[in-house]
Amino acid sequence: QVHLEESGGGLVQAGGSLRLSCAASERTFAMGWFRQAPGKERVFVAAIAGGGIMTSYADSVKGRFTISRDNARNTAYLQMKSLKPEDTAVYYCAAGHSIATLTTGSWGQGTQVTVSS
Repeated sequence: QVHLEESGGGLVQAGGSLRLSCAASERTFAMGWFRQAPGKERVFVAAIAGGGIMTSYADSVKGRFTISRDNARNTAYLQMKSLKPEDTAVYYCAAGHSIATLTTGSWGQGTQVTVSS
């Protein structure tokens, strides 16, 4: 399995920005981000296909979050802007053969994002 390591989480005020990074141990196909708030299920946030062109976003983050990747560095990014307290969660990186099968692939350990009001 691919080893994934997230970074970039932290504490930010509402309206602020953060950029998460996910470094993979080898070249991957699709990569994506999921998040899990306390007491809730892990949910999809954003994903990007291997070529870096096709992307997908959850409705709750459209227009605020941008996913990108640098295949030379085997790294995916999640730029988060206009953060809201409801964005507070542990954010997990995932990698798989396609956007549709991300949940069956590899996972990172997660990085905490806390948005204060």
